[in-house]
Amino acid sequence: MNNTQHIQRRSVFGVLIAAVMAWFGWLWGRKTPRPATELLLRPPGALAEDEFLDACTRCFKCANACPNQCIKFHGLGAGIHKMFTPYIKARTRGCTLCGECARVCPTGALRPFGKTQDDWVAGIKMGTARVNKAMCYSFHGRTCGACYRACPLAGTAMKIGMFETPLVQPDGCVGCGLCEQACLHLPQAIRVIPNPNGSTGRSA
Repeated sequence: MNNTQHIQRRSVFGVLIAAVMAWFGWLWGRKTPRPATELLLRPPGALAEDEFLDACTRCFKCANACPNQCIKFHGLGAGIHKMFTPYIKARTRGCTLCGECARVCPTGALRPFGKTQDDWVAGIKMGTARVNKAMCYSFHGRTCGACYRACPLAGTAMKIGMFETPLVQPDGCVGCGLCEQACLHLPQAIRVIPNPNGSTGRSA
């Protein structure tokens, strides 16, 4: 066997190994979903999940445009259908609602929205914040208020009670995740529950 044939056989063997590994990764992604405790958000303006997956071309433009660098991408572990699609993990870094991701989206998978607070409430619904009173410092008499001060819609999405207890207003919360990022408790006492119908707001 000459060197050329040997190299060709090694190349074919390498491709076969890669294909087998990809197949096992696909199966693992289908049978081993992310833990239920890991709540990941779609970027603001996202269509309902099935529509989003059809429309998203995995071009990565949304993350490149994000000045806050909060947009990450699913890997093979999420399954072939979600691979390379964008998500935001609020605890790591929430969304500042700048709208750059939706502005550069070439397919409408992320729909643009305005820059005012009224525009945010009308056009964004990434999820809804939920407080675990058993863990929240303020609900145990230890004044905190970190989540309220981080909220870009303070007074609309969240009000505060005695000892700065966070009182989420579901109709005003857009699910940006900045409250979850700011929470001082470990694990976080406030979490954003993703909206299964997409993050385009109530008119979607």
